[in-house]
Amino acid sequence: MRGARGWVIAAAISVAIAALAYLVQPPQDSPEHSSNSDAANGTSAARLFAQAMGHPTDEVSGAFAPPESFGVMFVFTPTSPYTSDEAERTRLWVRSGGLLIYASEQGDPELDRAFGVTRLGSYTGGTLQLGNPAVSGVTRVTGGSSVIPLDPAADQVPFLRNSDGLVTGYVQRISSGAVVVLADPLVLCNGYLDKQDNGRLLADLLGLASPTAAVVFDEYHHGIILSDFTPQAWVTTPWGAALLWLLVAVFAGLVLRGRRFGPIIMRPRELARADVEWAVAVGQLLRRSSARAVTLGLLATATERTVAARTGIPLQPRERFWNALWVRVPALAADLAEAENALHASAASEADLMKAAKRLHRIAHPIEAAGRRGHLPGSDRVD
Repeated sequence: MRGARGWVIAAAISVAIAALAYLVQPPQDSPEHSSNSDAANGTSAARLFAQAMGHPTDEVSGAFAPPESFGVMFVFTPTSPYTSDEAERTRLWVRSGGLLIYASEQGDPELDRAFGVTRLGSYTGGTLQLGNPAVSGVTRVTGGSSVIPLDPAADQVPFLRNSDGLVTGYVQRISSGAVVVLADPLVLCNGYLDKQDNGRLLADLLGLASPTAAVVFDEYHHGIILSDFTPQAWVTTPWGAALLWLLVAVFAGLVLRGRRFGPIIMRPRELARADVEWAVAVGQLLRRSSARAVTLGLLATATERTVAARTGIPLQPRERFWNALWVRVPALAADLAEAENALHASAASEADLMKAAKRLHRIAHPIEAAGRRGHLPGSDRVD
């Protein structure tokens, strides 16, 4: 009952936290200006507008790759940073004929580097007016109350300025394509398209491409990718906050429920095995596997090792051992050679195996064997 009560309390805490998070968080918000959001700062209307103008639309998601056809790609305020490779692939796509509309308040470091975007360091008044024929019929647009102005180069033609005369939008031709950079994405967002000439601005930007060009929106850099698994992502994003609260609730439930299943039992200390036990175990293993030939080989090797220790002749190299044994103790060499030559026939049955093992044992330990037989070693020849 105590464990069930703990889980009930943890579930109640989870529900309360989820309800509080839902009530505190604004019901609709899209700070990254997603094309899937109908919030005032989302860009779903821009996607619908492109469809209404006859452009097929899609989104980049799952894996990043610029569209195969050289149409239009919108990049709104990436919340997941571009890698240097992704920025370079985007630049090559523009050079080949693509139109990139890049709108971001603070920009992406790699994308800014790839397209030579320079931003001034401080916020100033918002976007208000323009005076450039690149977007004909547009005399005034409305966006955010403050922006970080741009510092265009000679080939970056301004078409949007704020009340202070600072550039907030420009267009640049790059080989066969073009890039449009906006310091204020809100001028193309849902809640602003019906203000001033914002809708006309969007139409003119889409008009820079062919009437049937495909229009895609980069949602890949609005999602969760491998580079997003940072401590900040666990706090500042809705999914991270939800997982964090879930972990807190589960931990609280385990703490409330936690108890031992019984008394702690100390592990008994293992006793050392005797050498005889290991020998018996190996012997039983060899016997069960019917490895008579292996057993005889082990016995022959052990016998040679014992003879080498007794006579003082190094066992390796083996050919030199046998030459020295024939010179020093020819009788022992003859007995050992005869016993080893008969090993192949001794593997036929366990009785022959036992007979061969006894013969090798007498050769390896002649004093012990002679003592059991009741006379001195060398009184008779070992058969």
